Amino acid sequence: MNILIKPIITEKATRGAEENNRFTFVVNPKANKIEIKNAVEAAYGVSVTSVRTMNVRPDRRVRYTKTGVQTGKTTAYKKAVVQVAEGDTIDFYANI
Repeated sequence: MNILIKPIITEKATRGAEENNRFTFVVNPKANKIEIKNAVEAAYGVSVTSVRTMNVRPDRRVRYTKTGVQTGKTTAYKKAVVQVAEGDTIDFYANI
């Protein structure tokens, strides 16, 4: 089972990484905190102190078109905020 899907790189996540050593990832919805911690430590070689998870709900959208009302929604996903030990850091741009 692939635990880490992709990192989240937004303004809020980048600020958390720079100020508090907190990195944000989209993870598998069935993964728990222990599996997420082990996956981050194995993938990036850092020590993780805490993991916070949240299920992000889908956004519903309604569009009014010529053919009628079109409804839809985005996909739901699970997000994990990982606190890394002092002195450790993760560089997402090293592989580019």
